[in-house]
Amino acid sequence: MIRRPHRSVQRSRPARLLIPLRLSFVVTLIVGLLGACGGGVPADTAAGLYTNPLRIQPTAAGPFESCADPAIIRGQQLGDPFWYLYCTDNPLNGADRAANGRLNDHFIPMLRSRDLIEWTYIGDAFSVRPAWLDTFSGLWAPDVQYFNGQYYLYYTIVGKRLPARDSAIGVATAPTPIGPWTDSGGPVVEPQADPSGGPDRRWVFDSAVVTDNTGQRFLFYGSFVGGISARRLSADGLHTDPASEVPIASADRYEATAIVRHGEYYYLFVSAGECCNGPLSGYGVLTGRATNVLGPYTDREGVSLLAGQVGGTPVLDANGNRWIGAGGGTIFTDVAGQDWLLYHAVDRTDPYFAGSTATKRPALLDRLDWVDGWPVVHGGNGPSDTPQRAPAMRPGGATDAGIGMPQPEPLGPSDTAYSVDFATLATDAPGSNPFLPSPLWEWIRPPADNTVGLVDGMLRLATQAGDLADHTVSILTEPTPVGDYAVETRMRLNLPPEGCCQDFVQAGLVIYGDDDNYLKLAHLSVGDTRQIVFTKAVGPVPRRTPHEGNAVVGPAATWTYLRIVKRMRAGEETYTAYSSRDGMDWLRGSTWTDTLGPTARIGLVAMGGEGFIAAFDYVRVYALPPS
Repeated sequence: MIRRPHRSVQRSRPARLLIPLRLSFVVTLIVGLLGACGGGVPADTAAGLYTNPLRIQPTAAGPFESCADPAIIRGQQLGDPFWYLYCTDNPLNGADRAANGRLNDHFIPMLRSRDLIEWTYIGDAFSVRPAWLDTFSGLWAPDVQYFNGQYYLYYTIVGKRLPARDSAIGVATAPTPIGPWTDSGGPVVEPQADPSGGPDRRWVFDSAVVTDNTGQRFLFYGSFVGGISARRLSADGLHTDPASEVPIASADRYEATAIVRHGEYYYLFVSAGECCNGPLSGYGVLTGRATNVLGPYTDREGVSLLAGQVGGTPVLDANGNRWIGAGGGTIFTDVAGQDWLLYHAVDRTDPYFAGSTATKRPALLDRLDWVDGWPVVHGGNGPSDTPQRAPAMRPGGATDAGIGMPQPEPLGPSDTAYSVDFATLATDAPGSNPFLPSPLWEWIRPPADNTVGLVDGMLRLATQAGDLADHTVSILTEPTPVGDYAVETRMRLNLPPEGCCQDFVQAGLVIYGDDDNYLKLAHLSVGDTRQIVFTKAVGPVPRRTPHEGNAVVGPAATWTYLRIVKRMRAGEETYTAYSSRDGMDWLRGSTWTDTLGPTARIGLVAMGGEGFIAAFDYVRVYALPPS
């Protein structure tokens, strides 16, 4: 079932005295020495290469397995040779999680490295939560800055005291990158009501401090509930001005802001989808750019990230290898001037902490290039899982050649046996049921009377109440061809282009295995936005494990083109989503792997609420040339 994208609250909290940490440098030194003694230097690192995830030396408590929402800074003081990495609070591993009744989180783990590849855990920013927080508050999504001669650690608070189910942005300062951290004692950005007037409190998450070309600092923050905003940050870095707040990106779509200046533009990197959904995590990174740090930000198609048909050009998505749920990124530049994206992802073959269904998210690193004024990560090929050239650690260090803009996969000829142009069929009255384009097609659950037909050369489906996950909606289907193929449609869903309240009304393409196992690429209404979402469903599933996961593609339009490309790779079925606003410029989205098999069917569906009409121009099925 389609849900509002969310960040799962997976952590319980220990009841402890609430006092600021004064970091123990003795403990830090011992932990660092323990880490430095393990393992030796792997061959790929010695050769100037690395392989994701980033290698973190084992700790006294065992392996270091998760570094969600990573933040990075190079040591700013004379003689400091290290880079420093900071992570959302998490246990270090499954045993660490179980050691204290699942309450043994670490409040912003800190790591350091000389080469950006081999990392050592050196302790936590806080031993207990700052005194103004609730005893169950989480400390998430750090952002570390250096100005005014000191380090600033901004962090998200999610807890109950602010009041219940609330969130805010806090800050602590320190003379060194590893502390001791002194908390400011109150929020930099306060808890807020949902600006839309909804029952939820606003998600005051994921701060990012940015300095414009005048030297003014701004704090960006926000998430799915309430959207992303920016405020002026005070000169001392401890306060923001609510009166200065401006909207940056629409609600119900984005979180995890990172901003970088390149050339004449500021580039907004944001994450969407589901971050923490085990093997169905669909998180991905998208971007827009603006000449003013406060926007408006528009994507490569010129669509605003504040529009109802919300903009955003995909930058990083799952590609069919082991890594899914890639996002929460930050950008840095190595000493040779090469840009890099540091982010977290989920290993679909090992998604959970041992003994639990809590998703672990190790840190990954991939090169970021600029092509035709837009960022391209790992050549547009998604998270890397093979040896890559390591970041340069000295001026003039080697870097790879430039990488071009990723292109859509080439299509072979249209397969006329499976393709249908609805304009060429005889006109069929809307009340004639069940309509079938040809003998190949059949209905999964015949539709109700007066809900389907050919009108003005298009197939029109009335949206149905319910969802595929309910096993109740009708799906018009045909067989899938043998071998690799692509299926494409052009469609319109007569929703207004923005505005509530048609939550989860949707229509689009389905690759249908059965009522529990399918893929769906749909134009979807969420809150005030219209989005394209690529959903994978598996089932039946054990208790407390996910049935569906949602990933995102490019922006929707009044007429939206949808395409799913299916290939067999290394013995696995891979399905890649594409979208287009004009049928010529296609944007690639996520790739899901699946096991739907040769009996899977291509389908069209319209559902999520009654009262709207989806119109389809055609269904075209293409053979694919060898990859």
